[in-house]
Amino acid sequence: MSLRIVTDSACDLPTHIVEEYDIHVLPFLVYLEGRERVDGVDITPEEVYAAIRADKVPTTGQVPLETFLTVFTEYAREGTPCLYLSFSSKLSGTCSTARLALQEVKRAYPSAQITIVDTLSGSLGQGLIVLEAAQMARMGKPAEEIIQHVQQRSQNNIEHVFSVDDLRYLYRGGRLKFTSAFLGSLLNVKPILHVKDGLMVPFQKVRGKKMAVKRIVELVKERSLGHPEQLIAISHADDPKAADQLKALLKDTLGYRKFLVNKVGSVLGCHIGIGGVSAFFVNTTYPEPNISALP
Repeated sequence: MSLRIVTDSACDLPTHIVEEYDIHVLPFLVYLEGRERVDGVDITPEEVYAAIRADKVPTTGQVPLETFLTVFTEYAREGTPCLYLSFSSKLSGTCSTARLALQEVKRAYPSAQITIVDTLSGSLGQGLIVLEAAQMARMGKPAEEIIQHVQQRSQNNIEHVFSVDDLRYLYRGGRLKFTSAFLGSLLNVKPILHVKDGLMVPFQKVRGKKMAVKRIVELVKERSLGHPEQLIAISHADDPKAADQLKALLKDTLGYRKFLVNKVGSVLGCHIGIGGVSAFFVNTTYPEPNISALP
């Protein structure tokens, strides 16, 4: 029986990819104006960004324990093997909640074939790992091979290189001191961040959006496989113009031909605000090329 791929809504994969590969996406919760909403069910990224522009402060909650219990129990009862690829455990408690749910399900169904892998990634970094797992499952690869592959991918093998437009949102999330956030926004400073061991790490500052996009391109050149057929994922926080600029530079200056572009979803959008732009790609730590046949 084919391995069922499960993930959560922090992966930011486009709907057409989720539907094409029959990926089961479990929703995070979003809290706005005192109301709990289910990501992708009764709130959209567009509504999150509209709330931010209106100076409201949406927040997020992890995938509930009850959701994991329901989903894992269903697969265990059916005898369907499944692989849950979680948002980084360093940024959310969702992976730990999934493991608690699996322990409970295993008591009733000890032979359940359910595996949890912490991707130590987010947004389309997580999405790339999920996509490769789904493609391998469709190709009929053994479950053990798919699990080994995604475990290797999750060990700092997927680069997340990104910039945010407004430092106030990182301040609200405890990433920056108030003075740094205030002065940075005042002086048009854009931090460049990456993900290391599952954590978002600021490592450089540049002046202005144009320089931020240029620096991301330089980092892709330095860290990627350098193969024109390598899939480069790009996400943007409600700033399609910045995503288009980044894609054009990667295509024209580095020769990349395959891209997956999508908007940052509700989960991370709540925390980075409007205007961020990111590139995600496989690095040389585990240098097999992406499986994707996407254009």
